[in-house]
Amino acid sequence: MPILKGEHLEVARMNPITSFSAWIPRRVAKTLAALALAACATFAAGADEFRFDYTTGDKYRVLSSVDEDVYINRRYSHSARIVNRIAFNVADTRTDGAALLKGDFTTSVRYEGGYAYVADKMYHSEYWHTPAGRYEIGSEYYMPTVRHVPTFPAKDIKPGDTWNAPAEERHDFRDDFGIAEPYVIPIDVRYSYEGAGNFHDKPVQIIKADYTVFVQPKRPRVPAQVYPIQIAGYSSQTLYWDKARGGLAGYEETFKFVFDLSDGRTVEYRGVASSEIVEAELMDRAGLEKEVREAIADLDDVSVSSDERGVTISIENIQFEADSARLRPEELAKIRQISEILAGIPNRDILVGGHTALAGTAEARQELSVERARAVAEELIRLGARDAESITVMGYGAEKPVADNTTEAGMARNRRVEITILEN
Repeated sequence: MPILKGEHLEVARMNPITSFSAWIPRRVAKTLAALALAACATFAAGADEFRFDYTTGDKYRVLSSVDEDVYINRRYSHSARIVNRIAFNVADTRTDGAALLKGDFTTSVRYEGGYAYVADKMYHSEYWHTPAGRYEIGSEYYMPTVRHVPTFPAKDIKPGDTWNAPAEERHDFRDDFGIAEPYVIPIDVRYSYEGAGNFHDKPVQIIKADYTVFVQPKRPRVPAQVYPIQIAGYSSQTLYWDKARGGLAGYEETFKFVFDLSDGRTVEYRGVASSEIVEAELMDRAGLEKEVREAIADLDDVSVSSDERGVTISIENIQFEADSARLRPEELAKIRQISEILAGIPNRDILVGGHTALAGTAEARQELSVERARAVAEELIRLGARDAESITVMGYGAEKPVADNTTEAGMARNRRVEITILEN
Protein backbone atom coordinates (compact mmCIF):
# COMPACT_ATOMS: atom_id res chain seq x y z
CA MET A 1 0.00 0.00 0.00
CA PRO A 2 2.61 2.56 -1.13
CA ILE A 3 0.53 5.71 -0.72
CA LEU A 4 -0.22 4.98 2.92
CA LYS A 5 3.26 3.80 3.83
CA GLY A 6 5.01 6.90 2.62
CA GLU A 7 6.59 5.46 -0.52
CA HIS A 8 6.83 7.51 -3.69
CA LEU A 9 3.49 8.29 -5.25
CA GLU A 10 4.91 7.20 -8.60
CA VAL A 11 5.01 3.63 -7.29
CA ALA A 12 1.29 3.74 -6.68
CA ARG A 13 0.75 5.01 -10.20
CA MET A 14 2.77 2.20 -11.71
CA ASN A 15 1.23 -0.49 -9.53
CA PRO A 16 -2.24 0.49 -8.34
CA ILE A 17 -2.99 -3.06 -7.29
CA THR A 18 -0.88 -2.59 -4.13
CA SER A 19 -1.93 0.96 -3.38
CA PHE A 20 -4.75 2.40 -1.35
CA SER A 21 -6.24 3.53 -4.65
CA ALA A 22 -7.09 -0.08 -5.46
CA TRP A 23 -9.63 -0.25 -2.64
CA ILE A 24 -12.51 1.49 -4.35
CA PRO A 25 -12.34 -0.75 -7.45
CA ARG A 26 -12.51 -3.76 -5.14
CA ARG A 27 -15.44 -2.15 -3.37
CA VAL A 28 -17.29 -1.57 -6.62
CA ALA A 29 -16.64 -5.12 -7.72
CA LYS A 30 -18.01 -6.54 -4.52
CA THR A 31 -20.94 -4.14 -4.56
CA LEU A 32 -21.86 -5.45 -7.95
CA ALA A 33 -21.15 -8.98 -6.91
CA ALA A 34 -24.06 -8.56 -4.50
CA LEU A 35 -26.25 -7.80 -7.48
CA ALA A 36 -24.75 -10.70 -9.38
CA LEU A 37 -25.78 -13.15 -6.69
CA ALA A 38 -29.35 -12.00 -7.29
CA ALA A 39 -29.17 -13.37 -10.82
CA CYS A 40 -31.59 -16.22 -10.28
CA ALA A 41 -34.60 -14.11 -9.36
CA THR A 42 -38.00 -14.70 -10.94
CA PHE A 43 -40.29 -12.07 -12.36
CA ALA A 44 -43.81 -13.32 -11.62
CA ALA A 45 -45.86 -13.98 -14.73
CA GLY A 46 -48.77 -11.60 -15.27
CA ALA A 47 -47.75 -9.13 -12.56
CA ASP A 48 -44.84 -6.85 -11.89
CA GLU A 49 -44.01 -8.62 -8.64
CA PHE A 50 -40.29 -9.19 -8.09
CA ARG A 51 -39.31 -12.18 -5.97
CA PHE A 52 -36.18 -14.30 -5.91
CA ASP A 53 -36.69 -17.90 -6.91
CA TYR A 54 -33.81 -20.38 -7.25
CA THR A 55 -33.14 -23.87 -8.57
CA THR A 56 -30.58 -25.99 -6.76
CA GLY A 57 -27.55 -26.72 -8.92
CA ASP A 58 -27.71 -23.62 -11.13
CA LYS A 59 -24.38 -21.90 -11.77
CA TYR A 60 -23.63 -18.35 -12.86
CA ARG A 61 -20.61 -16.24 -13.60
CA VAL A 62 -20.22 -12.49 -13.67
CA LEU A 63 -17.53 -10.43 -15.34
CA SER A 64 -17.53 -6.77 -14.35
CA SER A 65 -15.18 -3.99 -15.37
CA VAL A 66 -14.37 -0.76 -13.54
CA ASP A 67 -12.76 2.34 -15.02
CA GLU A 68 -11.79 4.98 -12.50
CA ASP A 69 -9.78 8.16 -12.08
CA VAL A 70 -7.96 8.78 -8.80
CA TYR A 71 -7.32 12.24 -7.35
CA ILE A 72 -4.96 12.98 -4.46
CA ASN A 73 -5.64 16.30 -2.69
CA ARG A 74 -7.90 17.23 -5.63
CA ARG A 75 -5.12 16.71 -8.18
CA TYR A 76 -5.33 13.96 -10.76
CA SER A 77 -3.06 11.05 -9.82
CA HIS A 78 -3.77 8.17 -12.19
CA SER A 79 -6.40 5.99 -13.82
CA ALA A 80 -7.01 2.29 -13.34
CA ARG A 81 -8.93 -0.48 -15.06
CA ILE A 82 -10.07 -3.37 -12.92
CA VAL A 83 -11.79 -6.60 -13.91
CA ASN A 84 -13.71 -8.65 -11.38
CA ARG A 85 -14.80 -12.22 -11.81
CA ILE A 86 -17.47 -13.89 -9.70
CA ALA A 87 -18.43 -17.57 -10.01
CA PHE A 88 -21.23 -18.92 -7.85
CA ASN A 89 -23.77 -21.71 -7.58
CA VAL A 90 -27.11 -22.41 -5.92
CA ALA A 91 -26.14 -25.04 -3.33
CA ASP A 92 -29.54 -25.57 -1.67
CA THR A 93 -33.03 -24.14 -1.23
CA ARG A 94 -35.48 -23.90 1.70
CA THR A 95 -39.24 -24.28 1.90
CA ASP A 96 -39.58 -20.51 2.41
CA GLY A 97 -37.96 -19.91 -0.98
CA ALA A 98 -34.55 -18.81 0.31
CA ALA A 99 -31.46 -20.18 -1.45
CA LEU A 100 -27.99 -21.01 -0.21
CA LEU A 101 -25.53 -19.24 -2.53
CA LYS A 102 -21.85 -20.16 -2.60
CA GLY A 103 -19.47 -17.95 -4.55
CA ASP A 104 -15.83 -17.12 -5.24
CA PHE A 105 -14.85 -13.50 -5.87
CA THR A 106 -11.64 -12.47 -7.66
CA THR A 107 -10.50 -8.89 -8.27
CA SER A 108 -7.83 -8.36 -10.94
CA VAL A 109 -5.88 -5.29 -12.04
CA ARG A 110 -4.05 -4.72 -15.31
CA TYR A 111 -0.52 -3.49 -14.69
CA GLU A 112 0.66 -0.45 -16.60
CA GLY A 113 2.26 -1.50 -19.87
CA GLY A 114 0.71 -4.97 -19.79
CA TYR A 115 -2.31 -6.71 -21.22
CA ALA A 116 -3.19 -9.40 -18.69
CA TYR A 117 -5.16 -8.84 -15.50
CA VAL A 118 -3.41 -10.12 -12.36
CA ALA A 119 -5.54 -11.36 -9.45
CA ASP A 120 -5.34 -9.15 -6.38
CA LYS A 121 -7.50 -10.88 -3.79
CA MET A 122 -9.77 -13.90 -3.68
CA TYR A 123 -12.66 -14.45 -1.28
CA HIS A 124 -15.17 -17.21 -0.71
CA SER A 125 -18.63 -16.52 0.62
CA GLU A 126 -21.85 -18.38 1.26
CA TYR A 127 -25.18 -17.19 2.59
CA TRP A 128 -28.94 -17.61 2.38
CA HIS A 129 -30.77 -15.18 0.09
CA THR A 130 -34.47 -14.67 0.84
CA PRO A 131 -37.22 -14.13 -1.77
CA ALA A 132 -37.39 -10.43 -0.86
CA GLY A 133 -33.64 -9.96 -1.29
CA ARG A 134 -32.40 -10.02 2.30
CA TYR A 135 -29.19 -11.81 3.30
CA GLU A 136 -28.59 -14.30 6.11
CA ILE A 137 -24.80 -14.42 6.29
CA GLY A 138 -22.14 -15.22 8.87
CA SER A 139 -19.94 -12.47 10.31
CA GLU A 140 -16.78 -14.21 9.05
CA TYR A 141 -17.57 -13.45 5.41
CA TYR A 142 -16.42 -10.22 3.75
CA MET A 143 -18.20 -10.75 0.46
CA PRO A 144 -20.48 -9.41 -0.91
CA THR A 145 -19.56 -5.95 0.29
CA VAL A 146 -22.99 -4.45 -0.46
CA ARG A 147 -25.79 -6.50 1.06
CA HIS A 148 -29.58 -6.55 0.70
CA VAL A 149 -29.38 -4.86 -2.72
CA PRO A 150 -31.75 -5.08 -4.45
CA THR A 151 -34.57 -5.53 -1.91
CA PHE A 152 -38.10 -5.65 -3.34
CA PRO A 153 -41.34 -4.57 -1.63
CA ALA A 154 -44.08 -7.13 -0.92
CA LYS A 155 -46.43 -5.71 -3.52
CA ASP A 156 -46.89 -5.45 -7.27
CA ILE A 157 -44.70 -2.79 -8.88
CA LYS A 158 -45.68 -0.70 -11.87
CA PRO A 159 -43.51 1.70 -13.91
CA GLY A 160 -43.02 4.93 -12.00
CA ASP A 161 -43.24 3.33 -8.56
CA THR A 162 -40.50 4.10 -6.04
CA TRP A 163 -39.47 2.58 -2.72
CA ASN A 164 -36.68 2.68 -0.15
CA ALA A 165 -35.01 -0.22 1.63
CA PRO A 166 -32.17 -0.44 4.16
CA ALA A 167 -28.90 -2.12 3.19
CA GLU A 168 -25.26 -2.03 4.21
CA GLU A 169 -21.70 -1.94 2.97
CA ARG A 170 -19.27 -4.23 4.78
CA HIS A 171 -15.59 -3.61 3.98
CA ASP A 172 -12.29 -5.38 4.42
CA PHE A 173 -10.01 -2.72 5.94
CA ARG A 174 -7.46 -5.16 7.38
CA ASP A 175 -4.64 -4.40 4.98
CA ASP A 176 -5.42 -0.75 4.36
CA PHE A 177 -6.09 0.49 7.89
CA GLY A 178 -5.47 -2.36 10.33
CA ILE A 179 -9.17 -2.68 11.15
CA ALA A 180 -9.53 -6.34 12.10
CA GLU A 181 -13.29 -6.85 11.69
CA PRO A 182 -15.47 -6.11 8.67
CA TYR A 183 -16.30 -2.40 8.73
CA VAL A 184 -20.07 -1.83 8.43
CA ILE A 185 -21.62 1.26 6.81
CA PRO A 186 -25.47 1.41 6.89
CA ILE A 187 -27.05 2.75 3.69
CA ASP A 188 -30.57 3.60 2.57
CA VAL A 189 -31.20 2.65 -1.07
CA ARG A 190 -33.72 4.54 -3.19
CA TYR A 191 -35.29 2.44 -5.96
CA SER A 192 -37.47 3.32 -8.93
CA TYR A 193 -39.03 1.01 -11.50
CA GLU A 194 -38.55 2.53 -14.95
CA GLY A 195 -40.36 -0.12 -17.02
CA ALA A 196 -39.31 -1.88 -20.21
CA GLY A 197 -36.02 -1.30 -22.03
CA ASN A 198 -33.11 -3.04 -23.74
CA PHE A 199 -29.76 -4.41 -22.62
CA HIS A 200 -27.36 -5.77 -25.25
CA ASP A 201 -30.28 -5.85 -27.73
CA LYS A 202 -32.39 -7.97 -25.36
CA PRO A 203 -35.69 -6.89 -23.77
CA VAL A 204 -35.33 -6.17 -20.03
CA GLN A 205 -37.06 -4.39 -17.17
CA ILE A 206 -35.13 -1.38 -15.84
CA ILE A 207 -34.72 -0.56 -12.15
CA LYS A 208 -32.74 2.40 -10.80
CA ALA A 209 -30.90 2.10 -7.46
CA ASP A 210 -29.18 5.07 -5.80
CA TYR A 211 -27.63 5.69 -2.41
CA THR A 212 -25.22 8.03 -0.65
CA VAL A 213 -22.57 7.30 1.96
CA PHE A 214 -21.49 9.61 4.77
CA VAL A 215 -19.67 8.12 7.72
CA GLN A 216 -16.98 9.17 10.19
CA PRO A 217 -15.12 5.97 11.16
CA LYS A 218 -13.83 5.41 14.64
CA ARG A 219 -10.09 5.27 15.21
CA PRO A 220 -8.84 1.67 14.72
CA ARG A 221 -8.36 -0.28 17.93
CA VAL A 222 -5.04 -1.50 16.54
CA PRO A 223 -2.76 1.51 15.91
CA ALA A 224 -2.50 2.38 12.22
CA GLN A 225 -0.21 4.84 10.49
CA VAL A 226 -3.13 6.37 8.65
CA TYR A 227 -6.87 5.71 8.61
CA PRO A 228 -10.04 7.34 7.24
CA ILE A 229 -11.70 9.95 9.39
CA GLN A 230 -14.55 10.56 6.93
CA ILE A 231 -15.96 8.71 3.91
CA ALA A 232 -18.52 10.36 1.64
CA GLY A 233 -19.87 9.60 -1.80
CA TYR A 234 -22.62 8.11 -3.92
CA SER A 235 -23.48 5.18 -6.16
CA SER A 236 -26.01 5.42 -9.00
CA GLN A 237 -26.89 2.07 -10.58
CA THR A 238 -29.11 0.88 -13.41
CA LEU A 239 -30.20 -2.74 -13.00
CA TYR A 240 -31.34 -4.70 -16.04
CA TRP A 241 -33.85 -7.42 -15.25
CA ASP A 242 -34.28 -10.32 -17.68
CA LYS A 243 -37.95 -11.24 -17.42
CA ALA A 244 -37.62 -14.25 -19.72
CA ARG A 245 -34.74 -15.78 -17.75
CA GLY A 246 -35.90 -14.57 -14.36
CA GLY A 247 -32.91 -12.64 -13.06
CA LEU A 248 -30.54 -9.76 -13.54
CA ALA A 249 -28.96 -9.56 -16.97
CA GLY A 250 -26.41 -6.96 -15.89
CA TYR A 251 -25.94 -3.44 -14.58
CA GLU A 252 -24.25 -0.10 -15.13
CA GLU A 253 -22.96 2.18 -12.38
CA THR A 254 -21.54 5.65 -11.87
CA PHE A 255 -19.77 6.36 -8.57
CA LYS A 256 -17.76 8.94 -6.68
CA PHE A 257 -16.21 8.48 -3.24
CA VAL A 258 -13.99 10.79 -1.18
CA PHE A 259 -11.79 9.62 1.69
CA ASP A 260 -10.47 12.17 4.19
CA LEU A 261 -7.45 10.56 5.84
CA SER A 262 -6.01 11.11 9.31
CA ASP A 263 -2.76 12.50 7.86
CA GLY A 264 -4.62 15.39 6.18
CA ARG A 265 -4.79 14.00 2.65
CA THR A 266 -7.92 13.56 0.57
CA VAL A 267 -8.27 10.69 -1.90
CA GLU A 268 -11.10 10.83 -4.42
CA TYR A 269 -12.34 8.15 -6.81
CA ARG A 270 -14.56 8.84 -9.81
CA GLY A 271 -15.60 6.15 -12.21
CA VAL A 272 -18.02 3.91 -14.03
CA ALA A 273 -18.63 0.17 -13.89
CA SER A 274 -20.64 -2.38 -15.82
CA SER A 275 -21.25 -6.10 -15.90
CA GLU A 276 -23.10 -8.94 -17.57
CA ILE A 277 -24.37 -12.03 -15.80
CA VAL A 278 -24.18 -15.35 -17.64
CA GLU A 279 -25.68 -18.72 -16.78
CA ALA A 280 -22.96 -21.36 -16.96
CA GLU A 281 -23.22 -24.18 -19.48
CA LEU A 282 -22.43 -27.68 -18.30
CA MET A 283 -18.93 -28.75 -19.39
CA ASP A 284 -18.24 -32.26 -20.65
CA ARG A 285 -14.99 -32.39 -18.69
CA ALA A 286 -14.07 -35.96 -19.61
CA GLY A 287 -14.69 -35.34 -23.30
CA LEU A 288 -12.85 -32.03 -23.31
CA GLU A 289 -9.91 -33.49 -21.39
CA LYS A 290 -9.58 -36.28 -23.97
CA GLU A 291 -9.83 -33.80 -26.86
CA VAL A 292 -7.15 -31.51 -25.42
CA ARG A 293 -4.83 -34.39 -24.48
CA GLU A 294 -4.88 -35.64 -28.06
CA ALA A 295 -4.20 -32.12 -29.36
CA ILE A 296 -1.06 -31.66 -27.21
CA ALA A 297 0.28 -35.22 -27.52
CA ASP A 298 3.37 -34.08 -29.42
CA LEU A 299 4.41 -31.43 -26.86
CA ASP A 300 7.14 -32.27 -24.34
CA ASP A 301 6.51 -31.58 -20.63
CA VAL A 302 2.85 -30.77 -21.26
CA SER A 303 0.02 -32.71 -19.62
CA VAL A 304 -3.75 -32.44 -19.19
CA SER A 305 -6.00 -33.08 -16.19
CA SER A 306 -9.45 -32.14 -14.96
CA ASP A 307 -11.21 -31.44 -11.67
CA GLU A 308 -14.22 -29.50 -10.44
CA ARG A 309 -12.69 -26.25 -11.73
CA GLY A 310 -12.45 -27.43 -15.34
CA VAL A 311 -9.72 -28.78 -17.65
CA THR A 312 -6.08 -27.82 -17.00
CA ILE A 313 -3.13 -27.80 -19.39
CA SER A 314 0.11 -27.96 -17.36
CA ILE A 315 3.42 -26.84 -18.89
CA GLU A 316 6.13 -28.25 -16.62
CA ASN A 317 9.80 -27.27 -16.56
CA ILE A 318 8.81 -24.14 -18.43
CA GLN A 319 11.85 -22.26 -19.70
CA PHE A 320 12.44 -18.53 -19.52
CA GLU A 321 15.45 -16.44 -20.44
CA ALA A 322 17.89 -16.11 -17.56
CA ASP A 323 16.67 -13.93 -14.66
CA SER A 324 13.56 -12.84 -16.54
CA ALA A 325 9.96 -13.68 -17.31
CA ARG A 326 10.60 -13.74 -21.09
CA LEU A 327 9.68 -17.08 -22.62
CA ARG A 328 12.35 -18.92 -24.59
CA PRO A 329 11.59 -19.62 -28.29
CA GLU A 330 10.81 -23.30 -27.75
CA GLU A 331 8.22 -22.38 -25.11
CA LEU A 332 6.67 -19.77 -27.39
CA ALA A 333 6.10 -22.54 -29.93
CA LYS A 334 4.22 -24.56 -27.29
CA ILE A 335 2.12 -21.56 -26.32
CA ARG A 336 1.29 -20.96 -29.98
CA GLN A 337 -0.06 -24.50 -30.36
CA ILE A 338 -1.99 -24.27 -27.09
CA SER A 339 -3.43 -20.94 -28.21
CA GLU A 340 -4.88 -22.60 -31.30
CA ILE A 341 -6.49 -25.25 -29.11
CA LEU A 342 -8.03 -22.63 -26.80
CA ALA A 343 -9.34 -20.61 -29.73
CA GLY A 344 -11.37 -23.67 -30.70
CA ILE A 345 -12.97 -23.78 -27.23
CA PRO A 346 -14.70 -20.37 -26.98
CA ASN A 347 -17.03 -18.96 -24.32
CA ARG A 348 -15.00 -20.27 -21.37
CA ASP A 349 -12.92 -18.03 -19.12
CA ILE A 350 -9.32 -19.04 -18.46
CA LEU A 351 -7.16 -19.03 -15.33
CA VAL A 352 -3.39 -18.95 -15.86
CA GLY A 353 -1.57 -20.00 -12.69
CA GLY A 354 2.17 -19.71 -12.10
CA HIS A 355 4.16 -22.06 -9.82
CA THR A 356 7.79 -22.18 -8.70
CA ALA A 357 10.15 -24.65 -7.10
CA LEU A 358 11.05 -24.23 -3.43
CA ALA A 359 13.97 -21.83 -3.83
CA GLY A 360 14.59 -18.29 -2.62
CA THR A 361 12.27 -16.33 -0.35
CA ALA A 362 8.50 -16.73 -0.25
CA GLU A 363 8.09 -13.16 -1.47
CA ALA A 364 10.44 -13.70 -4.41
CA ARG A 365 8.73 -16.97 -5.33
CA GLN A 366 5.34 -15.30 -5.29
CA GLU A 367 6.50 -12.44 -7.49
CA LEU A 368 8.22 -14.78 -9.95
CA SER A 369 5.17 -17.04 -10.22
CA VAL A 370 2.96 -14.05 -11.05
CA GLU A 371 5.37 -12.67 -13.64
CA ARG A 372 5.77 -15.99 -15.42
CA ALA A 373 2.04 -16.68 -15.48
CA ARG A 374 1.49 -13.18 -16.81
CA ALA A 375 4.02 -13.78 -19.59
CA VAL A 376 2.08 -16.83 -20.74
CA ALA A 377 -1.28 -15.05 -20.45
CA GLU A 378 -0.10 -12.06 -22.45
CA GLU A 379 1.18 -14.35 -25.20
CA LEU A 380 -2.23 -16.04 -25.34
CA ILE A 381 -3.87 -12.62 -25.57
CA ARG A 382 -1.44 -11.52 -28.30
CA LEU A 383 -2.20 -14.67 -30.29
CA GLY A 384 -5.96 -14.11 -30.00
CA ALA A 385 -6.85 -17.15 -27.86
CA ARG A 386 -8.90 -14.89 -25.56
CA ASP A 387 -9.40 -11.22 -24.91
CA ALA A 388 -7.72 -9.82 -21.81
CA GLU A 389 -10.94 -9.64 -19.79
CA SER A 390 -11.48 -13.41 -20.15
CA ILE A 391 -8.14 -14.39 -18.60
CA THR A 392 -7.18 -14.17 -14.93
CA VAL A 393 -3.53 -14.46 -13.84
CA MET A 394 -2.64 -15.84 -10.43
CA GLY A 395 0.66 -16.67 -8.76
CA TYR A 396 0.97 -19.48 -6.21
CA GLY A 397 4.70 -19.41 -5.49
CA ALA A 398 5.77 -22.84 -4.22
CA GLU A 399 2.54 -23.52 -2.32
CA LYS A 400 1.23 -26.25 -4.65
CA PRO A 401 4.09 -28.60 -5.59
CA VAL A 402 3.39 -31.62 -7.80
CA ALA A 403 6.79 -33.25 -7.14
CA ASP A 404 9.58 -33.52 -4.56
CA ASN A 405 11.47 -30.23 -4.23
CA THR A 406 14.57 -32.05 -2.90
CA THR A 407 15.47 -33.38 -6.37
CA GLU A 408 16.34 -31.54 -9.57
CA ALA A 409 13.74 -33.53 -11.49
CA GLY A 410 11.07 -32.64 -8.95
CA MET A 411 11.98 -28.96 -8.94
CA ALA A 412 11.78 -28.93 -12.75
CA ARG A 413 8.23 -30.26 -12.61
CA ASN A 414 7.24 -27.70 -9.99
CA ARG A 415 8.45 -24.86 -12.22
CA ARG A 416 5.26 -24.81 -14.25
CA VAL A 417 2.42 -22.73 -15.61
CA GLU A 418 -1.10 -24.13 -15.63
CA ILE A 419 -3.81 -22.98 -18.04
CA THR A 420 -7.27 -23.92 -16.77
CA ILE A 421 -10.36 -23.79 -18.99
CA LEU A 422 -12.92 -22.94 -16.33
CA GLU A 423 -16.18 -24.79 -15.80
CA ASN A 424 -17.78 -21.62 -14.41
